[in-house]
Amino acid sequence: MAAKKVDFGPLEYLIGTWKGDKGLDVAPEKPDAKSATKKNLPKEENPYFETITIEPVGDVTNAKEQTLVVVRYHQSVFRKSDKEQFHDEIGYWIWNPANKTVMQSLMIPRAVGLLAGGKITEAKGAITFKVSAGADNKDWGIVQSPFLQKKAKTEQFVHTVTISGKTMTYSETTTLSIYGKKFQHVDGNTLTKS
Repeated sequence: MAAKKVDFGPLEYLIGTWKGDKGLDVAPEKPDAKSATKKNLPKEENPYFETITIEPVGDVTNAKEQTLVVVRYHQSVFRKSDKEQFHDEIGYWIWNPANKTVMQSLMIPRAVGLLAGGKITEAKGAITFKVSAGADNKDWGIVQSPFLQKKAKTEQFVHTVTISGKTMTYSETTTLSIYGKKFQHVDGNTLTKS
């Protein structure tokens, strides 16, 4: 019996193994007594390298009314300074061809998960996936443990991925409520499909 052929639509561009060593993580640093009175939190910058593996899953049907196509990914991120892994993420990119919506669901082992939604645009030979989620958004939400709700609440997530040929660039901004202040935690990298 032949395997069913699935049209992954724009998700086809994501499938493959992507590697990049130009990443920069801008994260909040715990304030000391001197910096605690400043308006903005001190920040630390961590250059990193990573691998993102994206594999086809297939299509799924919800209540015989909605058909989605799905790819699964695993992201492993390592600091350049000590070669230690500091981020691990698993999730899915999901395409709804009926209403042209793209979704990203993800989990990280800090007890945070989310479902972000958005649109795809194409221009000048590149395709861009842009999704967002918010802690108070009824459609595209964020779930986190009680500890993180108190200590480092994720309030908003915005992720933009652009693919042109065998090059992927991304920017990810996570708005945190941490140490009594708001902080824009930003990650970005350029990767190549191997």
